[in-house]
Amino acid sequence: MLKPLAFAVLMVTGTSSIAFAQTEPADGPAAQTFHIGSLTITALRDKVNAMPNDGKVFGSTVGTQAVAKVLAAAGAPTDKITLGVDALLVKDGDHTVLLDTGLGPSVKGLLIPSLTKAGYTPEQITDVLITHVHRDHIGGLVTAEGTQAFPKAVVRISSPDWQWVQGQPQLADLIKIITPQVKTFTPGDSVAPGIRSVPLKGHTPGHVGYQIVSGKDRVLDVGDLVHSSIISLAKPDWAITFDHDEDEGVKTRRAELTKLAASHETIFAPHFPFPGVGKIVAEGDHFIWQPAQ
Repeated sequence: MLKPLAFAVLMVTGTSSIAFAQTEPADGPAAQTFHIGSLTITALRDKVNAMPNDGKVFGSTVGTQAVAKVLAAAGAPTDKITLGVDALLVKDGDHTVLLDTGLGPSVKGLLIPSLTKAGYTPEQITDVLITHVHRDHIGGLVTAEGTQAFPKAVVRISSPDWQWVQGQPQLADLIKIITPQVKTFTPGDSVAPGIRSVPLKGHTPGHVGYQIVSGKDRVLDVGDLVHSSIISLAKPDWAITFDHDEDEGVKTRRAELTKLAASHETIFAPHFPFPGVGKIVAEGDHFIWQPAQ
């Protein structure tokens, strides 16, 4: 069960999570801590990105007017889609585990300043768990100087994604730097104490979420199962061009959102408004976001 007392302890902006769902978010270092059972978990901001409503990513099969209608109904600007880029830190005894690493310093990602606000250094990270190998999740594995950002960490990447990313020439330099740290796993494997990978097919060949469990309490990092807290939930059956297999992505999104709404499980969604922690609620044939208080 998510314990809300610790919420807002490290909030940089001073704005509630509910307000973030409907207003233009600030972009700056932020760390917000909560607890799952005996675990201390911290959401870390890396970046706030806004992409134009141009039909290239969202609504490619329905058009920009359909997207604008959905955004307007949620009280959001209709000319752009705002997405967070965030990571999750899990402290469990001797293990300090980072889930994803954001965009990295090449595009002024703020993960390291956010990590500092939470009271940690990169050298304290023992494990880095990657949901998938898109740049906005692995870019922060490397410093601006071209060295390993988390030099004492094991970097865990699913076998299908590790094989796939080595064929991506634009990431060749990054892959060369992190290769000595990488240990692969099969989607579905346990990857750290209390953390199990969860296959979420469609986004990349080996895309996974991470189920974090402490006693009877749990939270699921859903990776890129969803992107926009508005569009991905209001129109889960719309394809998104970020997905490696768009049809598989739609199928997985619908099925997983249905399960999450039924189970009332707390999730972390790295692209939802910071801190990205809350629950999925079913409403008719679609879903809505309920941020944690």
